[in-house]
Order: sequence, then C-alpha cells, then structure tokens
Amino acid sequence: MQSREIRKKFLDFFETKKHKIVASAPIVLKNDPTLMFTNAGMNQFKDYFLGNKASENNRIADTQKCLRVSGKHNDLEEVGIDSYHHTMFEMLGNWSIGDYFKKEAIDWAYELLVDVYGLDKDRLYITVFEGDEEDGVEADDEAFDFWKAYFPEDHILYCDKKDNFWEMGDTGPCGPCSEIHIDLRPDEERAKVPGRELVNKDDPMVVEIWNLVFIQFNRMANKSLEELPAKHVDTGMGFERLCMALQNKTSNYDTDVFTPFIELIEKISGKKYTGSYDLQAKSDIAMRVIADHIRAVAFTIADGELPSNTGAGYVIRRILRRGVRYYYSFLDVKEPMMHQLIPLLAENFSDVFPELIAQKEFVQNVVLEEEKSFLKTLAGGLKRIDNLILNDNHLEGKVAFELYDTYGFPFDLTRLIASEKGWTLDKLGFDLALQEQKDRARKDSKKITGDWNTVHVGSEVEFHGYDLLKMEDAKALRYRIVTVKDKPQYQLVLDKTPFYAEGGGQVGDTGLLWFGDEKVEVINTKKENDLIIHLIKKLPENLEAPIRAEVNARKRGLTENNHSATHLLHAALRRVLGEHVHQKGSLVNEKYLRFDFSHFSKVTDEEIARIEAMVNEKVRANIQLREDRSIPIAQAQESGAMMLFGEKYGEEVRMITFDKDYSVELCGGCHVDATGSIGQFKIISESAVAAGVRRIEAVSSIEAEKFINKELEELKSIRGLFKNPVNTAKNVFSLQEENKKLKKQMEEMMVAQAANLQDALSNDFVDCHGVQLLTKKLSLNDTGAVKTLAYNLCKSKPESIVGFGFEKDGKAQLMIVVSEDISESYSAGTMIREVSKHIRGGGGGQAFFATAGGKYPEGIEDALKAIKDYIKEH
Repeated sequence: MQSREIRKKFLDFFETKKHKIVASAPIVLKNDPTLMFTNAGMNQFKDYFLGNKASENNRIADTQKCLRVSGKHNDLEEVGIDSYHHTMFEMLGNWSIGDYFKKEAIDWAYELLVDVYGLDKDRLYITVFEGDEEDGVEADDEAFDFWKAYFPEDHILYCDKKDNFWEMGDTGPCGPCSEIHIDLRPDEERAKVPGRELVNKDDPMVVEIWNLVFIQFNRMANKSLEELPAKHVDTGMGFERLCMALQNKTSNYDTDVFTPFIELIEKISGKKYTGSYDLQAKSDIAMRVIADHIRAVAFTIADGELPSNTGAGYVIRRILRRGVRYYYSFLDVKEPMMHQLIPLLAENFSDVFPELIAQKEFVQNVVLEEEKSFLKTLAGGLKRIDNLILNDNHLEGKVAFELYDTYGFPFDLTRLIASEKGWTLDKLGFDLALQEQKDRARKDSKKITGDWNTVHVGSEVEFHGYDLLKMEDAKALRYRIVTVKDKPQYQLVLDKTPFYAEGGGQVGDTGLLWFGDEKVEVINTKKENDLIIHLIKKLPENLEAPIRAEVNARKRGLTENNHSATHLLHAALRRVLGEHVHQKGSLVNEKYLRFDFSHFSKVTDEEIARIEAMVNEKVRANIQLREDRSIPIAQAQESGAMMLFGEKYGEEVRMITFDKDYSVELCGGCHVDATGSIGQFKIISESAVAAGVRRIEAVSSIEAEKFINKELEELKSIRGLFKNPVNTAKNVFSLQEENKKLKKQMEEMMVAQAANLQDALSNDFVDCHGVQLLTKKLSLNDTGAVKTLAYNLCKSKPESIVGFGFEKDGKAQLMIVVSEDISESYSAGTMIREVSKHIRGGGGGQAFFATAGGKYPEGIEDALKAIKDYIKEH
C-alpha cells in the first residue's frame, strides 16, 4: 500500500465516523507563547481544550505537519542515527471536543488498524496508565477493560506516568493515554522474546504507532490537577511509522515516503546507500539526515519562516546547516545540494500540502543561498583551523567553542578534522563553554507563568474594535501574573473589548481601563491562541467593578493608515514587479510600515517611483473600504482574495477590499474607512532580508509629511554650502570629481615617497641570527603604500623579515612580512600576535604577512624591538 493511499484511508475512515476533515495548520506557530513550532496535531485545537473558544465541529480529523527540534520534544540528534526519529513528520489525528470518549476512540482505533489496514493484531501491544499516587489519579482500568474486548491481557500493559500520562506542557489540559505499539521483528525473534518485554525499551522494531490521549484534567501552576468540565479525545499516529508497518519495512527510511529522496541523493553524490545503521556508516547516516532535514526546512520556509539568527528562523538555519555539514563531511559534496531535492518534495506532497509546490522556486532559492553561505563559513572555519598554533597538538575546548559560536563551525566537524590531524580535542572544555552560554540565555529569559484566576465566569471574548474605540460595562473574566526576570507583569481577559490584539503584523492597541474611578493603563494587547489578553501596569483594587475600556484613538488611527497603505503597497508591487510577489512578513504601527515580499532582485529606483506613485494615486482617489466581516472562504477565493502562505484560515473569513479590481485581501486587522485618510505615502528604504526576500519600509500621513520636510531641510542646508545653489546635483558631482582628483594626487605622492624610502632603507638590513632583519617606525601612514614597500624590500633580500610600525588616526599599526624561503621557520601571524601586546592591541595573518592594530602608539618602538627578540628566541 503506497503512502498516499495510507493517508487517504485514514481520512476517509474518520469522515465515515462523522469527523470534519480539516487542513494542516502551519508548522510555525504565531499566537502561542508556549511553543515555537507545531509539535503535535492538537496544537491548533488548544483553545477548544482550554475552554477559550467553542468548536463548530465536535469531531475533527486531519494530517498535521509537525516539527520536533527544540524544547521538551527534541529529536534532532537522533535523526539519521536510528530508523524512526524525524525532525518534520506527519501526525494523523482524530479529535473529540467534548463528544465521544474512551470507548469509541478505542473501538475505532482497532477497526482502522486491523479491519481496514489489515495489520496482524498478534503483533500489536497496548499500554494503559497504571495510576499515580502523588497526583491522586487511579489506574485507567476503564481503558484496560475496553481493550480486553479485542486483545488478550498479556498484550495490554500498565505503564507509568512517564509513558502513559500526556501533558500539553508544565500547565494546561492533560490526561491518561493509551499507546498502540507494533512488533515488526521476524517470527523467529518474536518466538524467543515476547514483544511485551520490548515495549517502551527503545527497540527499533517494537515501536509506538498511535497514541490515544484522554484529556480530562487541567494541570495547575502548583502542579495539582483539576477535573475539566468536559472530556476530550486527542489522538496522534505517526504517519511515517504507520507506512513502515504497512509496507513491511524495518525502517521509516525504506518506505516510499523517503526512498525517492535517498535515490536522488545517491545520484547527486555518486555514493551508494546500503541501509546500514552502524555508527561508522557515515554516508548512510548523511543520506538519511538530508532526506529528513530538507522536509523540515522546505515546509517551514513555505509556511513563512525564513532562516535567521534568532527564534524559529535560527532553528531552521541549524537544521539546514546540519544537513550541509553531513553532505560536506561524509558524502564529499562541496557544492550546494539540498535545494536540488525541493522539486521532488513539492511534487510528492502536492495533493496534501500544496503550499510548497505553489512556492517551489522561492523556497528553492532561499535554501540555495543558505547553502552557499554556510559552505563559505565551513571554508572559513577550515582556514581558521589551519592557522591555529597548538601546544602539544591539543585543541582547547574554548577554541573549539569559538569556532562554533563565532564562525558557526560545528563541533562534530572540528572533532573530525582534529582526528585527521592527529590532535587531541578538549570536549569537556567545549561542553562547559556551551553550558555557560545556555545558562546565561536561560537566566536572561526566565519566565514564570501563574495560573488564571477567575473573576467572573465566562469563556468567549467578544471583540468590538472594528466598530468601537470605547466600551462601557465590560467585565473582567480572569487575570494572571507572569513574572519575567523577577518583575511581575499583569494580564487581564475581558468578556468584551475594543482593544485589538497584536496579529497579522499589526501592533496591539494601548489605552485605558476604568474600574469605577480607578484608572489602569493598558500597555499592550496580545493574543494567546485566540484569547485576547490585555497587559496592564497594575491590578485594580476592585476587579469585579464594571469596566470602561478606551483605546488610544490617535495611535490606532495612525496604525490604520499604515495598515491600509500596506494593502495598497502589496497590490502595487504585484502590478509593477509581477504576480510572483507574495507577502513574507509585515510590521504595522503608528510610526511606519514594514513589508517583506518575495522578489529575486533589487527593486530599481524607477520601479520604486512607479510603486509609490500608484499607491498615492489610490490614496487621492479616496477609495471606500468594503469589509466583508464573515464570509465563506470559498466565496473569498472566488473573489480573488489574496491569501497568505503560513496562515491558518477558518471556514468563515474577513475580506478587506479597496476597489475590487485593485486590492482584495483576507485580513483580520484594522483599516481606514476610505484611502484618503492615509494622506500621503512615502517609501523610505528598500533592502534585502534573505535570499529571494526584499523589504520596503514606508511612512504615511503625519510621518510622511515629517519625512519629506526633513529631506527638504537637508537639501536646503546643502544648497547653502554652494555659491551657486541653482543646480545642487551638478555642484555635488563637481565636488566629488575634484575630491577624486586630489585623492589620486595624494596616492601618487605616497607611491613616490615609498619609492624614495625603499632606496633609503634597502641598505638598513641587519643580520639577526642568520635572518636579514629590517625594522622601522615610519612617518608614512598609507596602509597600501606601506604594504607595497614592505613586500618590495623583503623580495630584495633572501631569508629576510621586514617589520614596520606607523601611527594612523591616533592608533598604532604594525606590519610584518616574512620572505617565503623562511616562512616555515618564522610565522608572521604568530610573531604579530606576540609583539602587538606592546601597542595594547592584537592582530593576525598568514605565515608570510600579518598586521596588527592597537590603541598605544607609544609602544611601537618596543614592538619593533620585540621582533628582534622573537627571532633570537626561535
């Protein structure tokens, strides 16, 4: 059975059980502060389990893209080593939101696995929760009894809290779970050791394929458990493991989910995949790593997260670089490789995750540029290693950590190179330096989230901010205290609010809450999943009082100007640059707007002018806003509405239109009633963000006026510097030409001075222990001229060393050149590091040429004398 059929059978089965089949949520989470990535199928349904939102469907099923590479669920280092761990994986799941519970979940799991898929029930083992005295939770005998209808008791195992009590996180919904494991070993091995003895023992042939979670408790911050008002079912089945079982394979990587990619890697690398799991079979491990990692990287980029140096983007960059390191080190591939897998990946998943094939070229280009960049880093790291001077061929841990932290050079590669060179490597020192860095980061980000405290009973929060900026008679539903770096922050939820919560690039509202006569400042408004949370400066004395809510109207109005201008800009970009342009990120506040978009070259000045003119034309046209607040998504698609990759849309959506033939977008943000309110639009910068992604920053309204006035004032000041202020551009150009001419004359003078110096210094070499040595403090301070002089003098004498010092801009500069015939005995780089101490600075270089700078010019003479001392000692 092929993987596509396996997936389809799962979804079709639950559709017959009256489940709503929904699309996968994006792999990157945007409104959940507890998670960076979707790591389980239930993440997109958390609000239902938390009681923050009512579900339109009480029975749901899907296949969800998941990523487990950070935090509690981190499988990264296992990937490629064993047969079943992955970074990105698919989780097939079915959910009951307060509908069916244990019996139906167990009945249907058996029916699907045995009756539909045809798995041998004798190979299946079930685990149930044994209970926990500390939590006061009894054994799950109910689940045990349901399973007994299908399996003998020796196939049902009681297991502890670690394996059979599922928790969303440190706090939140949780409950006992029942896992289904399959024994894939040959019959002769099964006859020797029963499968029950290998369940949860990390045996690669006895693995969990499905977990049925029975959510019935809420874990509080004090670690106690409270019963939930409604009971839910949350199941998750690893698609790749299921395919392994149904295709009679012993490794996920031998299924048709991965084999096409391994075959392509074989073709590109010229290496043969043997399927070995021996730790010395590095090329096989590398192929599995690459086949896995390209999925995580490509789908995350397609969902809107670009590789970067922070947050989720940094995790993606780490995964990509791990793949590059493996093909560089173990497949002997030195050119970009992973991007070549993306067309095949996009095609293979086009029916289930179409967002990748829709952006295939964009994703491929981003990955290619990331690969090129890291391959250069690897080359730079190798050069750095070649220039290391070691004591007793021992590479210190702090140096290995510097290579890792500063140059992005992986420790495993450093270890491999050290082994090849016969060096010993201080792994403990590296680990200590890495742990110190982690401890510092953990200390800086320490956060303690308290439990929600109920003020008034209620769950649904009504947002009225599209229509109102002031509201009377709101009620506080709950509050909590979040402590960050030992400082308390107060979070409040109201039953209704005009405050817009940060989302879709638009910043959160600020303003005031009045509890009777007591005023409390709202410093921000955020979303946690779909829950609107007001961040307030203090808790009021009477939380039960009726609340008057007032949004900062001026800030909101200016923010609306920029948000609507962003829509006009997006439409203009697509008309001027082409329909390949898609939004890749945005920031909209009261000061300015920032818009990231897919485009593979710099936007020219002419194109910028056309885009700006088009937006301003639409502003002057005073186009009225058309808001379709809640329409079926199919109707919005028929209207040609722009939909953003990486966003999760419901069945009902909000559509914002400024002229149906110009700008139609799905958007949850706040907008002007008519484009004339924007006043004026001005682009202030255009730049690159990442491979294939450009960024425009712009201002509107008051800020556009300020910007233009400032530019005019500066132009006026420049004109005032010239006698003839009529043609400023011509005057500046003439000044630049004159400056170039004077610079050239200066350079010619320096060259002539250096030539005269060369003649004067050529006879000043002295013999120093068999080396012809010339050291001199120069009045010449042009670095290029000094370098040319040093090289020419060194060439004129065999077995020579030239050392010069000079002062430039109040700083000391040193330069050492060593003739090639003695560069193996005397290294300029080593020498400069030693003597630069005298100028209170540092430097480096190669064996034949090195430079240093320092803040103590008075030490130049001592540094030059130290060159002589160094030669004597060596």
